[in-house]
Amino acid sequence: MLPTLGTLTVRPATDRPDLLADPVLATLTAWPHSDRVGVAEIDPELADTEACSAAYDVPLAAGANCVVVAGRRAGVERIAACVVRADTRADVNNRVKRLLDVRKCSFLSMERAVEESGMEYGGITPVGLPTGWRLLVDARAAELEVALIGSGVRRSKLLLPGRVLAALPGAEVVADLAH
Repeated sequence: MLPTLGTLTVRPATDRPDLLADPVLATLTAWPHSDRVGVAEIDPELADTEACSAAYDVPLAAGANCVVVAGRRAGVERIAACVVRADTRADVNNRVKRLLDVRKCSFLSMERAVEESGMEYGGITPVGLPTGWRLLVDARAAELEVALIGSGVRRSKLLLPGRVLAALPGAEVVADLAH
């Protein structure tokens, strides 16, 4: 059974490839949990978390945001996508920095995040991330009954149980990733 939230009309994600970025579709097509992932078409002008929550009657606490950060250690760049509940913020300057074992951690530029992920800005999702990027999932996001996350494009959102989010390839569930 597909998860639902608010007034969103949800369909099986793999039935609507037109609503998914290419890397997202490729991951879902090969992933055994894809039958638990739904997709809902939205107005792309409402893709930002707060606007989407208000427009589609979705509690902010059900949203999960994916931010991409990077740091360097001994000349080697370390990149991670961090998934946190929408009512929290990733602890980039402390927790994430320590997990990546870097001196300084900052958000990856919009241009690089878009180019390297193959996804649209404002739609970047933990589903279908580039090989080599770590995927850090805050334990509170993994506990969501239904998580609303990006689909790789701004015109839709994915819905999936938090435990399925935590089962994404390479996902590391981390306590206190956000505050």
